[in-house]
Amino acid sequence: MVILSIETSTKVCSAALSDGTTIYKQFIHRESANHAVMLPEYIEDLLAYAREQRLQIDAIALSGGPGSYTGLRIGTSMAKGLCYGMNIPLIPIDTTLVIAAVMRDKAPQGALLCPMIDARRMEVYTALYNDQLEMIKPIEARVVEDSQWLVETGQEVYYAGDGAEKCQEVLHSERLHLIEDIVPEAQYMGSLAERANRVDRIAYYEPFYLKEFVAAPSHVKGLTTK
Repeated sequence: MVILSIETSTKVCSAALSDGTTIYKQFIHRESANHAVMLPEYIEDLLAYAREQRLQIDAIALSGGPGSYTGLRIGTSMAKGLCYGMNIPLIPIDTTLVIAAVMRDKAPQGALLCPMIDARRMEVYTALYNDQLEMIKPIEARVVEDSQWLVETGQEVYYAGDGAEKCQEVLHSERLHLIEDIVPEAQYMGSLAERANRVDRIAYYEPFYLKEFVAAPSHVKGLTTK
């Protein structure tokens, strides 16, 4: 099954084409959150590559959250448009699972994997997976104040993601290990999509925000409210 994967849940933007075993091509931009510009270009190039190689795209895999509200909306809009235009299914994947899949390549066998997505201040979106990428603790928004919730697992735990480094100062234990420079990457999503559920009604699909979006006050002159 040839999968076109889209990942826009953090400041990093990526898209990839794969069939579960072979990664044909990936584009990734790590510098800044410019998804609305970068993602359409990536998709256009991947679709052109698929036509050149005579690859029939069977589904769109989408990193569905939690993560950046704006990033998730951009990725979701693009994914829905592609699914309707190509008449193919949408397969959302938890962003924490995507990060855990990247982490697994750098963590020792048997360790637990704890992806952390920045949710501002000392809060992160997080979950816990084993090295088979099976969920051990469900996704939650957690204010990280100590290491007890990870130490109590009794196992070696590796944590990573754009919310991880800020938590390092309070995660004190020989069992806890930071993996630096881990970001969610679309190239890992093709294999994950093969065991994920498809969306039955694409029109009603919404990203997994986890928390309600609260808009900040506008700083544009004339749009502020008292």
